[in-house]
Amino acid sequence: MKLVLAVCVAALVGSCQRPPPADPHYVLGAPYQAGGVWYYPRESYEGEQTGLATVYAKKPGLLLTANGEVFDQSALAAAHQTLQLPAIARLTNLENGRQVTVRINDRGPETPHRLVEVTRRAATLLQFARDDGVRVRLDILPVESHAAVDAVPGAPKLNLAAAPVIAVRQSDLPPPGTTAQPTATREPIVPEERELVPAPIERLPQTVTQVAANPGRLFVQLGTFQSHAYAEIQRAKVAGLGASIVSTSQGRRQSSYRVVIGPLASVEQADKALDQVLRSGVTDARIVVE
Repeated sequence: MKLVLAVCVAALVGSCQRPPPADPHYVLGAPYQAGGVWYYPRESYEGEQTGLATVYAKKPGLLLTANGEVFDQSALAAAHQTLQLPAIARLTNLENGRQVTVRINDRGPETPHRLVEVTRRAATLLQFARDDGVRVRLDILPVESHAAVDAVPGAPKLNLAAAPVIAVRQSDLPPPGTTAQPTATREPIVPEERELVPAPIERLPQTVTQVAANPGRLFVQLGTFQSHAYAEIQRAKVAGLGASIVSTSQGRRQSSYRVVIGPLASVEQADKALDQVLRSGVTDARIVVE
């Protein structure tokens, strides 16, 4: 009796630890709140972002990512707060210049203090010196990201109107010497219905590229504005925190004005400054590396 009970308990435990079935699909999602901050997901197939990275604490094999893929600490994957899922990006450890390509397939980190959350394998290849607060740059890869989205169900598609395809089923030729036109029966060709089965998710190659290290300096960025007056309004919201306005211009393009605090000497100081800014009501502020 005890043996039978032990077998049943073991079977029950094993079933509880079985991961849910994978269902890879496209995700953008509605605005959501995490860590006291609202996030607004949007599609972006190019661009560069800098900030701080942290390493996943999730246990492998027991969870799915936000877009239904199996969470795997041994894969090169990452979480981002607003990008479409999936997306493909080049992630650079600015502190030592090591680069890998990651598949962004999850939402996170759950704090505005961090830009991305990466798997243990990605952190190992990038040689993170610690599990939290590593200076990184994220470059979204356009071609690879479009391909990744096209490979999963649920992605937005262009609705193209196509002319109906018809086939001549029968044609009767007129007798010789007459001017009658041949008759034909035309029927639409009905395409064969096939169930679309998504291809399995391919693991990204675990290739490391080495470039020059460029740790940069830490800042808290409160926003970018096309008007100096609006930048001044934003700076006034955090009076006493030492915010400044930095203007940038490229060629004939209109100047833009960024409100920043820094440079800051350490990750701890950057985190503290961001906390103060968030309490002042500037909820879209972020830590950046320049």
